Amino acid sequence: MKILLVGSGGVGAAFTAIAARRDFFELVVVADYDESRARAAVDALDDDRFVAARVDASSADDVAALCREHDVTHVMNAVDPRFVMSIFDGAFAAGADYLDMAMSLSTRHPEEPYAKVGKKLGDDQFAVADQWESAGRLALVGMGVEPGLSDVFARYAADHLFSEIRDLGTRDGANLAVHDEHGNEVFAPSFSIWTTIEECLNPPVVWEKARADEPDGGWFVTPPFSEPEVFDFPEGIGPVECVNVEHEEVLLMPRWVDAERVTFKYGLGEDFINVLKALHDVGLDSTTPVRVPSAGGPVEVSPRDVVAACLPDPATIGPRMTGKTCAGLWVTGIGKDGQERETYLYHVVDNEWAMQEYGHQCVVWQTAVNPVVALELLADGTWSGAGVLGPEAFDAVPFLELLTAYGSPWGQRDS
Repeated sequence: MKILLVGSGGVGAAFTAIAARRDFFELVVVADYDESRARAAVDALDDDRFVAARVDASSADDVAALCREHDVTHVMNAVDPRFVMSIFDGAFAAGADYLDMAMSLSTRHPEEPYAKVGKKLGDDQFAVADQWESAGRLALVGMGVEPGLSDVFARYAADHLFSEIRDLGTRDGANLAVHDEHGNEVFAPSFSIWTTIEECLNPPVVWEKARADEPDGGWFVTPPFSEPEVFDFPEGIGPVECVNVEHEEVLLMPRWVDAERVTFKYGLGEDFINVLKALHDVGLDSTTPVRVPSAGGPVEVSPRDVVAACLPDPATIGPRMTGKTCAGLWVTGIGKDGQERETYLYHVVDNEWAMQEYGHQCVVWQTAVNPVVALELLADGTWSGAGVLGPEAFDAVPFLELLTAYGSPWGQRDS
């Protein structure tokens, strides 16, 4: 297996640190628009299976050319979702398989964005699924932590725990805090603020089986931050208020797993929600470039890119961060024994452990470990397929066993 890793930021660098401990691949080409950042990730490993390169992720031709140069068999997308389609198309053009951790972007309904479904996450990729299948190529989409691990949990719950499923509810939360040099807690998102703004301010999508015969196939939208609930997270994290957020799990799970309702709720916290609302109120969430005067003459810049540039790089905040992060799936229904059942399947990562063991903060490490596990299963033939497939399309047990073997076990809490 020869892998092209597109992106060497926080998640990409964590991916290389995790993969370097495994032996299922021959080569990883670590590519970034900033080649010096890719080279830094490679130099940190002292492993000649990793090489650095420059790539323009917005160019399918550039991605395809780099694949051909290195005889790449699998393209791993570790950049933000605005580049999904160019990398996806470039992999296909080069005859490589493809994995990502976030799917092609959605577009709000132009007239009634909080009442009607527009273009959904992943629609652009699923639109060409038959081409991938006909070519015998696999695009494994949504294979990070979220989406990704909860989708694996959904498959596991359906196959091994439940005979009927009412709710598949992804519930993610944390008790993470970032502090400045004086010990004061500061606003510093642990993941890409560009992606966070995109998913948190878009209309959340919910799926209900009772609506499956309607024009949108069971999917519908709500206003941002809707349906707040307090969820009690395990391993000392405790109660966190969670709200609906647009996310790929809701678009993936109903395609392969039978359930009555599918939701995604994230524990953002009141302060974070207020910051996001404020950014939206003054237009700083926009991706449309605005003209800004400068000493060298007017320049055009995206407000959202300015916000991202003003905040700490998520890859750098690990030493100043404390706490744990939890990703998981809450499932209700009828168990295999015919009795009512409620189960939370989860994965917790402690930031102190992630920093000591790998030198990467827990959120990016937790995101990166799942595609490495998936690639190992593809390399040894345990997982295989063709077309555009989510994690739910594969046997969950080998994945969960290998995740545990990587030193990061998952958990199960029955109510």
